[in-house]
Amino acid sequence: MKGKRICTNNAATTQIPHELLDMSRELYSQYDNVHRGQSSASIRITEKFEEAYKKIAAFIGSKDWRNVLLYRGTTEAINAVMYSLMTEFEDGDNIVTTHMEHNSNYIPWYALCREITPKFGRKIELRIAGFDRESGELDLEDLERKVDEKTKIICCTGASNFLGTKPPIEKIVSIGRKSGYQHPNGLSGSYVLIDGAHLVPNTPVDVEKMGIDFLAWSFHKMLAPVGVGGLFVRREILETLMPFQYGGDMIAEGKVTAEKVEYNELPWKFTAGTPNIIGTILAGEVTELIVDMVLGERYRHISKEERTEKAMEAIQEYERGLTQYLIDELTSIDGVTVYGPKDASRKTSVISFNIAGQHPMDVARQLDEVGIESRAGCHCATLAHHYLGINPPASCRISPYIYNTMEEMRYVVRAIGKIASA
Repeated sequence: MKGKRICTNNAATTQIPHELLDMSRELYSQYDNVHRGQSSASIRITEKFEEAYKKIAAFIGSKDWRNVLLYRGTTEAINAVMYSLMTEFEDGDNIVTTHMEHNSNYIPWYALCREITPKFGRKIELRIAGFDRESGELDLEDLERKVDEKTKIICCTGASNFLGTKPPIEKIVSIGRKSGYQHPNGLSGSYVLIDGAHLVPNTPVDVEKMGIDFLAWSFHKMLAPVGVGGLFVRREILETLMPFQYGGDMIAEGKVTAEKVEYNELPWKFTAGTPNIIGTILAGEVTELIVDMVLGERYRHISKEERTEKAMEAIQEYERGLTQYLIDELTSIDGVTVYGPKDASRKTSVISFNIAGQHPMDVARQLDEVGIESRAGCHCATLAHHYLGINPPASCRISPYIYNTMEEMRYVVRAIGKIASA
């Protein structure tokens, strides 16, 4: 495989298909703004823009497309939730998260509890549940112990970008519902926010069946360009939620006076300013492209929702095969330590490892020299590295996606084996 580029840093970002690149050029050649013009070009691109919301909602199983908001990525989406809930927190409330979180689902809540609410005279506790250091599985009992009637929100990864662990979302939702926390909007039970950045790209997701309140994810980890992230919000919450940003287009037409402002209907109430128009359209397109790439012309007779589920199940199964092969082979190499679950059915397709006596940065550099793209560092999962006692808090990570092959994985294993034996 000499001279070939092997893209196995897909947990950081994925490659963009030619179909989307071509569509991007076509869209920019007939470009205009959305919701801000009467030209045929503006009307046409507005229709495509709004249709993208409907495609995205269908992809994650949302019954109503207006329950989906779009931001720059997972990070901004989670920050939007934090900001929108900020004024609702009462003195003595707490937030429960885990030691396996990406910094984007930890730092916002840390900042809220330790830096923001104290300035308003409120004390909010941040509680962090652990995980099993051997298996990498979330300690569900520890999480349940930390949740009580003052837990406003549980913030948990849907799939760890370091360990690969997929926590049991439905069980977490059940724990939250039983807490008895009383929200200002009349809802009872702790909210549950899932960081789906490494869940949505390769796993069947149905937000209605899962029962979650918030789901955040990014499209650049599932073949689309950077700059667009999704946020599903349960309707009962969304109707009373405070907007994250204020400005143009998020107000009802002509409904601004010196005395009163009337906000736009959902979801435009949450889309202040000119959005990422082309990125949004491409994000909607990728939800259908990824299905067609996997299934081709098969299953055209079933519903769109069923077809999407079949495609995502196929992606999940294919990546499990690649992941299990990497786990089995790498754990058999002397000096190599693999972190997280060793059963690929219990994790997403990320394999983080270290080689005894070698810094992960040096390992990644040596892999790059033979054409293998990986990532070295803490992967923004700093808490988890410290929790495992990894010093320095860093590892090397291989993360295959749907376009990788078993032949490439064999090449990766041989390369790591040579580095470990050097």
